[in-house]
Amino acid sequence: MSASTPPDDGTQALTQLGRASAQPASPEDATLERVPAPYRDRRYLVRFTAPEFTSLCPVTGQPDFAHLVIDYVPDQWIVESKSLKLFLTSFRNHGAFHEACSVQIATTLVDLLSPVWLRIGAYWYPRGGMPIDVFWQTGAPPADVWIPAQDVPGYRGRG
Repeated sequence: MSASTPPDDGTQALTQLGRASAQPASPEDATLERVPAPYRDRRYLVRFTAPEFTSLCPVTGQPDFAHLVIDYVPDQWIVESKSLKLFLTSFRNHGAFHEACSVQIATTLVDLLSPVWLRIGAYWYPRGGMPIDVFWQTGAPPADVWIPAQDVPGYRGRG
């Protein structure tokens, strides 16, 4: 490596960041990407909030809407955010129940990142008069990390 060549920070292998990227047709077609965590010797929380997540009811084809909050404590990897956005929007034409979508998102991230800890709060807006909220996590949160509450209110016209 010459003095003018920057060190490989993991971004050279990315296929979507900084490039035009087509919207994946389904979660299975999406490519989630990761880069090395910048502080592998420290514990910290990363939070992604997607207040306008959408998917389809697998029976009626009607749209379902959710406010997602994904928290994780990285180990060796962090998720590249553009690939995460494309992955999440790939659910727009995906038919699955709320529980399936929520846990699929979380477990896909766990499989990719092998984080110290991950949780998802999926706060689904009501259809048929009943909101369905789905919560999943990998285990007990680490004691040495500040993990704020997700602070998404119970449904009363969420906003």
